Amino acid sequence: MTVQSLWGEELAWIENDELREKTARVWELALERSVLSAEDLHRIPFTLKAGPDMHVSFMAHKRAVVHVAKEAALKMQQFFGDDLPVNLDTVIAGAILCDVGKLLEYELDENGESVQGAYGKYVRHPFSGVSLAEECGIPPEVTHIIAAHAAEGDLIKRTTEAYIVHHADFMTFLPFKERLEI
Repeated sequence: MTVQSLWGEELAWIENDELREKTARVWELALERSVLSAEDLHRIPFTLKAGPDMHVSFMAHKRAVVHVAKEAALKMQQFFGDDLPVNLDTVIAGAILCDVGKLLEYELDENGESVQGAYGKYVRHPFSGVSLAEECGIPPEVTHIIAAHAAEGDLIKRTTEAYIVHHADFMTFLPFKERLEI
């Protein structure tokens, strides 16, 4: 399984050829350095905070984030136009890359279950993701999204694109973690 098989449809949405190639390269590099395979990403839960009943895979969550972020960005472009510019390529690349650092943060235990590894205990995925992205030449407007998408980003000002990805990520996570059930 290749990066193209993980992200073919979504990578194709990035119109800038160089950004598309660099985004794919970050995932290739992460897979090379990870104990996880591309196949593992389709079976492990998308969060380490999952209970035993979590059946939503890492890739199902990741693809949902990208699709939600893209649609939100398109609607913002439609309704706000030049009053609130949104760079769609930046949103899509940032959404594809925001959790790439988890490939370095996670390890598999003796039962093949994902757990936080020693590296991940010291360096959370927004930081390792930025490191991988910078190594591949990803521009700062996209690395900013990786850095700002999780709780760490609450300490800085986010770009419009970073807000979109942050909210897409949390709206596809929080209902699994904490929701009112009646």
